[in-house]
Amino acid sequence: MNNRLEALRRQRGERQEELAAALGVSRQTVGSLENGRYNPSILLAFKIARHFGLPIEEIFIYENEEEER
Repeated sequence: MNNRLEALRRQRGERQEELAAALGVSRQTVGSLENGRYNPSILLAFKIARHFGLPIEEIFIYENEEEER
């Protein structure tokens, strides 16, 4: 799953530490999310979407390999 988290965070001028504090997670979690090494729980995905005022689908991009064939 890809995401636009880093781009959205940078648009707001937020540091990873600031976003992490707003979401109640560690800076390492934010870094892992941005690098695609970690997929958020549905609760965290909703928190992120609410933080940015966007639908989840505008932040996280699900690519199903079966659909691409």
